[in-house]
Amino acid sequence: MKKHTQTPRKPSIVIGETDHQRLNKLALAAADRLPEISDGLLLELERARVVSDAAVPGNVVRMGSTVEYETDTGDRRTVTLVFPKDADISEGKISILTPIGTALLGLSAGQTMGWTARDDAQHKLTVLAVTVHRAEANVSAPPSRQGFLHKAENDLR
Repeated sequence: MKKHTQTPRKPSIVIGETDHQRLNKLALAAADRLPEISDGLLLELERARVVSDAAVPGNVVRMGSTVEYETDTGDRRTVTLVFPKDADISEGKISILTPIGTALLGLSAGQTMGWTARDDAQHKLTVLAVTVHRAEANVSAPPSRQGFLHKAENDLR
C-alpha cells in the first residue's frame, strides 16, 4: 500500500500592488533564462493576497525590507530584499530572484516557510522581524531585461 504524504500548507502572504506588478514583469522577463526561479516567483505572486501599497502591514516582507530570520538549522541572518541589480551578498542585500528571496516575499513576522536551495536541499525559515525602509521600498523598478538577467545569472552562481 502506498503511503500518502501531505505537502505542508504554505503560509498566507500579502504583497502590495506596486511590488506585485514589478515582480510579475521581472519573473516573466526571466522565464527564458531562469525558468525555475521565474516559475517559483510567479507561483508566489499568484497565491498572494494583493493589497494597495498603503495597506501592506509594516511587519510584512516587501521589496526593500530588512528581514531577520532563523533557519531550521538555527542560523540567524539579517538581509535586505532587493531587485537583482541591487543585490550584494557582502552587504546583506539578496535578490528576489534567489530561492530564499522568493521564499521571504510577503511573509510576516512569526511565519515559517519552506524553500528549496539550489542544491535541491529542503529548508525552512522563520521570520523574526521585518523593518520596512520606505525610501528603499521603491528605489528601483526592475532594470532592463538584459541588465537584470545578467545580474540574475550572477546571483545563481
